[in-house]
Amino acid sequence: MVRIIPMASSVRPSLSSFMLCNTSSRSSLSVFPFTASRRFAFLGSAVPQSQFFGLKASKPWRGESSNLGVAAAGNIGQASTIASQENSLEWVKNDKRRMLHVVYRVGDLDRTIKFYTECLGMKLLRKRDIPEERYTNAFLGYGPEDSHFVIELTYNYGVDKYDIGTAFGHFGIAVEDVAKTVELIKAKGGKVTREPGPVKGGSTVIAFIEDPDGYKFELLERGPTPEPLCQVMLRVGDLDRSINFYEKAFGMELLHKRDNPEYKYTIAMMGYGPEDKSAVLELTYNYGVTEYDKGNAYAQIAIGTDDVYKTAEAIKLFGGKITREPGPLPGINTKITACLDPDGWKAVFVDNVDFIKELE
Repeated sequence: MVRIIPMASSVRPSLSSFMLCNTSSRSSLSVFPFTASRRFAFLGSAVPQSQFFGLKASKPWRGESSNLGVAAAGNIGQASTIASQENSLEWVKNDKRRMLHVVYRVGDLDRTIKFYTECLGMKLLRKRDIPEERYTNAFLGYGPEDSHFVIELTYNYGVDKYDIGTAFGHFGIAVEDVAKTVELIKAKGGKVTREPGPVKGGSTVIAFIEDPDGYKFELLERGPTPEPLCQVMLRVGDLDRSINFYEKAFGMELLHKRDNPEYKYTIAMMGYGPEDKSAVLELTYNYGVTEYDKGNAYAQIAIGTDDVYKTAEAIKLFGGKITREPGPLPGINTKITACLDPDGWKAVFVDNVDFIKELE
């Protein structure tokens, strides 16, 4: 596990943070590789067109042959890049990936744990204090970390408030009875920002609540599911660009896309499995809005991978920014790599085998 510090140095997120499925208004988050040398072999032995027509070849202009060589080299380089991208796409598609946890900061850890366990029905999976680094972590969820998407809370000593910003949207929790859950939350003193009812433009019953730090949770009425913590909603400035990036660099699947012109937003659900069985990313584009304030509260998601080195190469190939080169973390030897998507959202990829070892 490793610390993340995408903010002032006085705030220290957890070591495992590097490890990485709102309000009621959204506006308020088989490719076959080819061998370049075979496909472009003719470049090294091009025959002048004049020879095909029985004409005498004219003397090339000064520099013409070198220009041809540069063009040929450029074509080969482009072919090599295409081949690398095709190989990476195939590898990413077959990599064993899963969303592991989401990391964010809170101002009172015990208060948040109490709210999540009593109002949202989560379990405290583990807690650890790192006094020398002045922070504490708590992991909560609906099942063990080796098989469920969970929350990692970070409390930094002496910091009791954070700015959530306008870019982060909400977390989604699937419940069997939204109205009953809302009544329980009200009885415990929780804040309900949208009463239970059908989603705008649809039939799914939803409600919105806020936790003590102001993070919003959407309650979605569904039948029993193996992954109740089911969504992380983030706002993006160019939805098609984001979909392309998450498909190619992260290997996610576009599960569905829905445009809501009446309310001027479009959403895309991205993930590694169906929405009713796994956690997903809900990417939201609000018409005409290309930039948001990310604040300093939300941190990142963590995703498992079989190879952090190949993952980093794929992210670079498809336009992502690597913020931590792949390799083992000092002291615990867990291999990770960290990156930013085109909107600056952070993700950390963690070696699958090393992650399981850390939980033992």
